[in-house]
Amino acid sequence: MKLRIATARQGVTWVQDGFKTFKTQALALTSLFFLSMMVMSLIGAIPIAGTFIALALLPVSTLCMMIGAALTAQGTRPTLPVVLAALRVDKERRNSFVVLGVFYALSFLLVLGFSALFDGGQFARLNLMGGEITREIVEQPAFQQAMFATMLLYIPLSLLFWHAPGLIYWHKVPAIKAVFFSLIACSRNIGAFTMFGLAWMAVGIGFGIAMALLSALLGTLLGAWAAAAIAIAGSLMLATMFLTSVVFSFRDCFEAPEQADSVAL
Repeated sequence: MKLRIATARQGVTWVQDGFKTFKTQALALTSLFFLSMMVMSLIGAIPIAGTFIALALLPVSTLCMMIGAALTAQGTRPTLPVVLAALRVDKERRNSFVVLGVFYALSFLLVLGFSALFDGGQFARLNLMGGEITREIVEQPAFQQAMFATMLLYIPLSLLFWHAPGLIYWHKVPAIKAVFFSLIACSRNIGAFTMFGLAWMAVGIGFGIAMALLSALLGTLLGAWAAAAIAIAGSLMLATMFLTSVVFSFRDCFEAPEQADSVAL
């Protein structure tokens, strides 16, 4: 495994590659993302341990989307059985994914715990246990401080785990080393990731405006249910497109894997 240095322009290319790949298998990739979110939601509903288990599964869920995008780029339809078959790995990597998942869940809970210093835990409770988010709650200064603190701390957390699932799957790197190498790779390619983030920010703003206009039009013509449906579908598509682009950042930050028991990049 050898680190590659990507140009800043490649950050935009990752977004473009994500769009092209999504366009090829839009329904299959969106279905894959929807199914993974449904599974995590059902697990999260389990009393006491459900939330922790769901958080621990997030790195594997991200990897499923990476594998789905890689399969699509090869011309294979990324159905759930195909992705799960590609996800079958040796015991060493399975153990690494367990360690990575537990580490991610603990790290995320630590970030939410820190946010409780600002609002007494209200923001954390809403994230972990759900509940109604009213305008009065959002406008509270303490709640806003907790939200911004969480967003700020989640940036380094994302860098730690961005490449980690791929490093375990494609390069058989142990979990803790994978987290370390992920941070190094993101730091060394900060220009590309900055452009990647800015490009997705622009896409998100444009997509949001388009969805708002379309929802308003459909809401007027067909009713509120149509507006809600298009908003949900649009959000699913945007999230799927984003996750589809992740594998291309991994592809350009590390040399191609040599083992034959994983999906080619």
